[in-house]
Amino acid sequence: MKPETLMMSYGYKPELSEGAVKCPIFQTSTFVFKTAEDGKAFFEVAYGLRERGEKEEQGLIYSRINNPDLEILENRLSLWDGADECAVFESGMSAITTVLLEFLNPGDLLLHSAPVYGGTDHFIQHFLPRFGIHTLEFKPGESKESIEKRLLDSGMADKLRFIFIETPANPTNALIDINMCREIATHHGGQDNYVYIAVDNTYMGPLWQKPLDLGADFSIYSATKYIGGHSDVIAGAVCGSSSVMKRVRTLRTFLGNMASPWTGWLLLRSLETLKVRMEQQCRNAIKVADFLNSHPKVEKVYYLGLLNESDPEYQIYKRQHSAPGAMVSFDVKGGEAEAFRFLNNLPIFKLAVSLGSTESLAQHPYTMTHAGCNPEHNREFSITEKLIRLSIGVEHVDDLLMAIEYALEKV
Repeated sequence: MKPETLMMSYGYKPELSEGAVKCPIFQTSTFVFKTAEDGKAFFEVAYGLRERGEKEEQGLIYSRINNPDLEILENRLSLWDGADECAVFESGMSAITTVLLEFLNPGDLLLHSAPVYGGTDHFIQHFLPRFGIHTLEFKPGESKESIEKRLLDSGMADKLRFIFIETPANPTNALIDINMCREIATHHGGQDNYVYIAVDNTYMGPLWQKPLDLGADFSIYSATKYIGGHSDVIAGAVCGSSSVMKRVRTLRTFLGNMASPWTGWLLLRSLETLKVRMEQQCRNAIKVADFLNSHPKVEKVYYLGLLNESDPEYQIYKRQHSAPGAMVSFDVKGGEAEAFRFLNNLPIFKLAVSLGSTESLAQHPYTMTHAGCNPEHNREFSITEKLIRLSIGVEHVDDLLMAIEYALEKV
């Protein structure tokens, strides 16, 4: 069956919950063991003292270790990415930082794409170096040869242990070739020093890009965005193979940053409408991007659906994506004053950060989400005072176009 069908029932047994059609909220901190022997067996598996038996189910112990809401949610989320396992966190940043902390050690080199989300950028640039972890960035459009030269010139190519990429990049939709990154990782890795690849897949959600099929080891999400989709929950998720996810889950247990039962329940609700929401958002975004692209007060539009065969990123887009997504950024003619005038006069859209929700959102990356990044760095990646980012929702597209046209008239 298709994932959208399985979102209604997969992993849930109504007979274990008084016949309830929907999974209840298991709002409990701890779980009762039937016998002392059960408790012993559950802990042996949970702490890795032995492998779980072929027909042995994971026993419930304590909600910091496992909880029915989270287990069912993780089972369902893994279906979208075709992953062995999934781990859900209390935020997207907790998902990203847990993966990096688990797989990087002092002296290691992290190769990462730029730009990335502002919080990720701060963690990589300011936090990891405090633990002796070295970082090296590369830009969209760079060839494999150029990146290899960066590694060689750094003098630390033999220390490469992890590649972290955000594609499409926030907020410009710049693309990174995942397969190229796998070739670099394979070239520098080996049996004893495997180079892992993680993709922040938040911008595409679990519908429009499948990083694990393209050579990545981890598909990471701010589940707050398309997965949650209603601006009422903060969460993160990591999908991957059983071998790597065992390590992620273990560190999550000891950091204590797993999602709560209530968060898990809200995301279970959201997964049932994930596909219909995202498809509607994409249809709307295509029309919004076309409208902006022909408007005289718009200098440039950053949207995957506007790429043509002559664009360097076109082949990457066709290879990695099934749709252009629902994030549209554009440069208004002028600067900060004109961008603010547009935002302050934009009806229907909510002037707020975040993305992927049912309602349309608008924000100014240069002074908001990327305000903490190096200004010169921002400009290098087209994150300037004239850039506006739109997250397109599920409203009627005619109303969205009317709102945008009205705001542009005020510029």
